Amino acid sequence: MRKKIISLLLVFSGCVGSVFADTLALQENAPDRYVVVKGDTLWDISGKFLKKPWRWPEIWQLNKEEIKNPHWIYPGDVIVLDRSGDQPRLRLLRDSKNTGRTNGVLKLGPRTRVESLVGDAAPSIPFRAIKPFLNRPLVIDPAEMQAAPRIAAGPDDRVYFTAGDKVYAVGLAGEVGSTWHVFRPGRALIDPDDPEGKRVIGNEVDYLGDAVLDIPGDVTTMHIVGNREEVAVGSRLLQAEDLPFMNFVPHAPAQSVLGKVVSAYGGVAEAGQFTTIVINRGASDGLDVGSVLESFKAPRLIKKESKDEPDRFTPAEKSGNVFIYRVFPTISYGLVMNSTMPINVTDEVRSPE
Repeated sequence: MRKKIISLLLVFSGCVGSVFADTLALQENAPDRYVVVKGDTLWDISGKFLKKPWRWPEIWQLNKEEIKNPHWIYPGDVIVLDRSGDQPRLRLLRDSKNTGRTNGVLKLGPRTRVESLVGDAAPSIPFRAIKPFLNRPLVIDPAEMQAAPRIAAGPDDRVYFTAGDKVYAVGLAGEVGSTWHVFRPGRALIDPDDPEGKRVIGNEVDYLGDAVLDIPGDVTTMHIVGNREEVAVGSRLLQAEDLPFMNFVPHAPAQSVLGKVVSAYGGVAEAGQFTTIVINRGASDGLDVGSVLESFKAPRLIKKESKDEPDRFTPAEKSGNVFIYRVFPTISYGLVMNSTMPINVTDEVRSPE
């Protein structure tokens, strides 16, 4: 798949100026130059130079409203830190294999060019960590779940099916060869802010596998092409969409956000680096794709030695960053970045300072 992206100047404005002295400060051990290697992300590369790597769109002069996809950087390219002026700046020296010229400095002026999604270019964040979540159903309204097409039977009396099995679906309209995600209702997501622990803010779905449409009709013939779990009669279907090309641009939320962690993917008790977590804030709270939040350990009650002591709590300590990549009205899915300690359910997330 080929998409248009924007090719930009990677000459950075002063990152220790008076306005951004705190947020765009350089690392104490920032190198003079860095050679991009395969597997690097823009977040990783920026972290070599900046104390807050998620601020790279600002120092790379990216406007998130005007520019949706940053220029891709390739292995062999060289990022140079220029300290000769009043303010430090970064320059990109293009590898001759990527431009047809040796160590060419990328020129100013955005221009449209065509790039392939497939290749060695450095993405914003680890794409492999979020790819399974981008085009699969994660949260669905109960009414939408009930109305979705369903697997109604197999060619025999079995009620469970796996890859290669033929199945029959009802309520489905699609083209021959189209792929459909198979899913079932999952657990309710309870808002950690509810003192009674009853308020449901969303219903997750369990992704089971994929099925391909073979023969359309009132009763549609399909076959299972892959499954993570057994597909059962009554499982619902949602048509798969092409994986979107999104080289996410990180930014602070449009408004102040304070929320909590609802769950971690896979039901793990402690979420670490590159784990997906769910938070109890969404589009209605000002979050969108690319929003960055900071996570903090939930304060813990300190054990008293006498009943006369006042209640004391441990301070909220920063544990990492959360990069939001799927947003629903009341909840969002985010990837844990730069974690320094495990993240648990009920830990706080808030807008970065």
